[in-house]
Amino acid sequence: MMKKVGFVSLGCPKNLVDSEVMMGQLAEAGYEITSDAGEADTVVVNTCGFIESAKQESIDAILEATRLKDEGAASRVIVAGCLVERYRHDLVKELPEVDAFIGTSQVNEILNAANDEFDASQLTITPIGNKTSTYLYDEYTPRMRATQSHTAFIKIAEGCDRPCAFCSIPGMRGSFRSRRFGSIIEEARSLAKQGVKEVVLIAQDSSRYGEDLGEVDALAALIRALGEIEELEWVRVMYAYPTHISDAFLAAIAETPKAVKYLDMPLQHASRNVLKLMKRGGTRESLERLIARVREAVPGIAIRTTFITGFPGETDEDFEELIAFVRNCRFDNVGVFTYSDEDGTPAYDLPNKVDPKVAKKRRDRLMKEQAKISRQLNKTKVGNTFPVIFEGLSQESDLLFQGRLQGQAQEIDGYILINDMPDEFQPEIGRIYSVRITEAHDYDLIGEIV
Repeated sequence: MMKKVGFVSLGCPKNLVDSEVMMGQLAEAGYEITSDAGEADTVVVNTCGFIESAKQESIDAILEATRLKDEGAASRVIVAGCLVERYRHDLVKELPEVDAFIGTSQVNEILNAANDEFDASQLTITPIGNKTSTYLYDEYTPRMRATQSHTAFIKIAEGCDRPCAFCSIPGMRGSFRSRRFGSIIEEARSLAKQGVKEVVLIAQDSSRYGEDLGEVDALAALIRALGEIEELEWVRVMYAYPTHISDAFLAAIAETPKAVKYLDMPLQHASRNVLKLMKRGGTRESLERLIARVREAVPGIAIRTTFITGFPGETDEDFEELIAFVRNCRFDNVGVFTYSDEDGTPAYDLPNKVDPKVAKKRRDRLMKEQAKISRQLNKTKVGNTFPVIFEGLSQESDLLFQGRLQGQAQEIDGYILINDMPDEFQPEIGRIYSVRITEAHDYDLIGEIV
């Protein structure tokens, strides 16, 4: 009798790819994959351990899975991912009802972990905290995608070597290591043959792709090569680090028709004082020069970034400088997070902690400021026609359809809500259509297929 495995995948797209790889290996081995953990024989919880709220969500999901086991609905529980790498010994001690723990470097151990007869204590544990992990999936690795049929993430590298004071990722993912160029191209070709129209290149630090292999401007070459794959329509890059935005990279985006004119570049702050404390470097002036260079090289590019409020040592003056920076740069999309004090990170030992209530007030004020900017930018689009990738029924209403501009990444940016189209017209999910914008809101747009 075929065993059912249910997956709960938490955290970022990088984690989702790990889940897809685990599901692919299990499916190839004869397991049935279900999205309903309640009907599964084995439940896999792929955890996030980045910040406190993510850790709590992961713990809640683990406890729900063990409850299913206690009630007899499931016979086996496996916990995977970043939380395992960060707190393995504590988890093993506190959760004896979990049958196996596998970290980010043990994704290919999922078949052993799912085997009732396998002794999970025999699993090889790579001490990833001291950066000895080498695991990378490749074009031959089975994978069962959990995204919509027309879009797919491709992980181009793993790990990170940046010293950012607030970040625990190097201790959970290991040193930065790139996949082979040909491996990525072959995976993209395979995905395109499966009907994927948009590939999204992801890594902890995409802009460094290929450096560890001795390559120069490898990300630019990768974008151009992916743009030659006939069946693909859009190529998107996420998670670019500001100090590694090369002229070759920008030229590849500008000159490759299938490269979306979009840059996801987490800046985290604009004050020299806070950036120094974060161990990121730079100043408001240097970042403003960077933004100007990007916009000059790629006219019309949409820029997304993220910021942290309440970092230890952030003064009122630092925050006001961040507000002024956002007003001046007028980003298309912004995400704002309050600082999370994470043990094991350099920031954890910093003095001058900011009251969480103050951090939240600053976050709310910054998001309110960005909402005004976003609405103003969206209003300039009204009356114009843009290429939009069609995604089917809207998440907001069964009466509307939705799609995305090039400047809108799935799940994290806004959408175009489509309320009109030609009579008898039956749009296909994943196809690119011309959409005229008729109305603008803070984050979403309203439009009609023309």
